Amino acid sequence: MTEPSPSPSAGLPVYEELDEIWARCEPDVAAVEVPDAAERAAAAFVGSLCGCMLGKPLEIDPTLAEIRACLEPRGEWPLDDYVTEEAILSLKWQQGQWPELARARITHVAADDDINYTVLGMLALEHKGADLSRRALARLWLYNLPIAVTFGPERVFLARLAAAMLDEEAELPDHLEGEYPGSELCGALIRVDAYGYACQGDPRLAAELAWRDAGMTHRGTGLYGAMFVAAAMAAMPVSPTPLAAFGTALRFVPTDAPFANAVRFAMDEVTRADSWLAAYERINARYGDFGHCKVLQEIGTLVNTLHFARDVGDGICIQVMQGNDTDSFGATAGSLLGLWFGPGHLEERWTAPFNDTIQLALATTWISSIAELAGRMAALPARIRSGRDRARRGTG
Repeated sequence: MTEPSPSPSAGLPVYEELDEIWARCEPDVAAVEVPDAAERAAAAFVGSLCGCMLGKPLEIDPTLAEIRACLEPRGEWPLDDYVTEEAILSLKWQQGQWPELARARITHVAADDDINYTVLGMLALEHKGADLSRRALARLWLYNLPIAVTFGPERVFLARLAAAMLDEEAELPDHLEGEYPGSELCGALIRVDAYGYACQGDPRLAAELAWRDAGMTHRGTGLYGAMFVAAAMAAMPVSPTPLAAFGTALRFVPTDAPFANAVRFAMDEVTRADSWLAAYERINARYGDFGHCKVLQEIGTLVNTLHFARDVGDGICIQVMQGNDTDSFGATAGSLLGLWFGPGHLEERWTAPFNDTIQLALATTWISSIAELAGRMAALPARIRSGRDRARRGTG
């Protein structure tokens, strides 16, 4: 684990209840139907797998300069494929799963916490739809997540759950009390992809579902980041540009929070820049202290990626080259890119090495087919839409 930087919200009011957050932003955005929502959800999920696998061997808290110094002498800069074994072995240290991740060694999607959480979100929505509660999520975590595959606030929360065993009378453990910097890191942000897939065209509902999930473990920047990313995913298919989708997503976080300021800064800088690299330099100069897992710089790199990407493959490469938490934000970028571009914008060379095989580190979920999971992700928008329609009609 990296040493946490000071809380971005230190000395500022932190709003955690949903009505408090809504009172400090502009959440009144009407839902819009997305005709090809199923296809975009599947494309987003596959994009997230590719982004995760591309970034995972570089998940050693690198800067862009460190990645470039490793890849350029080997003809791998700028990235346009999975990283070679030679490049991985030249890094300052090796990520523990690297033998599954080198270009010539890939035979499947390796187990990863980012992917675990996306699948858990899918399972939760399949069972509960938009009525998903924190108690239902907590039970799902308790029965599926081995504690050793979680980190930081998630691990603390699971330990408390295990102690309480969530019997019928037990109360949910309160989310982390007092000062705990990990609760402002990116652990909740990486859990919201399925909500974005399911709520395409309805960023407010996506943000609310993300709030229910993130609020179990995170606060401040950690909470707002999760709500923002879910809303941005939901807004991508119905926005004229990726920056417009990010602008919509900003309506679902407090306007005066440091997180919102970081997003606005990144949007301004990428608009002025003539390349993603130039924009990165400006974002890094402002937020370089907020690196691996610390959200503010990495949210800026997501904005940068979506603005300059030519397709999904190009975009995940841009994201990973910017360093920091390369697998988590590679996955998040893949989801955003898949939702923006839709199907048909990811070359088969990115998915062919996986042999339609995925490994999950979940205790009671044994799905191993990428196609099966993508199909179930594709079914989520209809599940949420039917629930919305029933609610409008006042039927069960």
